[in-house]
Amino acid sequence: MITAPKAVVLLSGGLDSYTAAAIARADGFELYALTVRYGQVHSGELEAARRVAGALGVGGHLELAVDLASIGGSALTGSVPVPKDRVLTPAIPPTYVPARNTVLLSLALGWAEVVGSRDLFIGVNAVDYSGYPDCRPGYLEAFERMAALATRAGVEGRPTRLHAPLLRLSKADIVRRGAALGLDYGLTVTCYDPGPRDRPCGRCDSCRLRARGFEEAGLPDPLVAAS
Repeated sequence: MITAPKAVVLLSGGLDSYTAAAIARADGFELYALTVRYGQVHSGELEAARRVAGALGVGGHLELAVDLASIGGSALTGSVPVPKDRVLTPAIPPTYVPARNTVLLSLALGWAEVVGSRDLFIGVNAVDYSGYPDCRPGYLEAFERMAALATRAGVEGRPTRLHAPLLRLSKADIVRRGAALGLDYGLTVTCYDPGPRDRPCGRCDSCRLRARGFEEAGLPDPLVAAS
């Protein structure tokens, strides 16, 4: 009996990570989801990650705590206010969390070695993105090279492959892909500064990018309908 290869997926509870994980599942991988509590002020995404993991039928869901809020330097960890209604540019915004993807991918890399996975999936996007330096193709290529040098699996000839299936898609393309896969985006949390019951503010960068994606895809956003 042929067993499915395992993939470790970073699962935040947002639209992008849900879609990336679903693509991995559609490609035949057994999913091992990693969610990190890093001190984010929008902590409702943690419960969303649990909902999404259940919907995906993951083989394992690991939640880890890493206190990046103590380092500070980001609106997402409470150091400064979450910006609203700003002009969206490629400049690095206050919601950038210093070295976040490097920390998260390193944790995923370690777990992948333990569960016997050679594949990592991350839902970063370099088209409709907020200027984060750790969402760029060059960064992902460099991390993959580093992983080959830094792990037992890599030096023994089993290097880790880092997949970013959303990297060159627009937000509308991502929404369309998720819809084709039958995803329920009502399970997700996207907003950086949600109100009661995780209602989206509609004004932060993440809300605005999401709204534009659904509008351009010609599909209703279930979160907006629910609120």
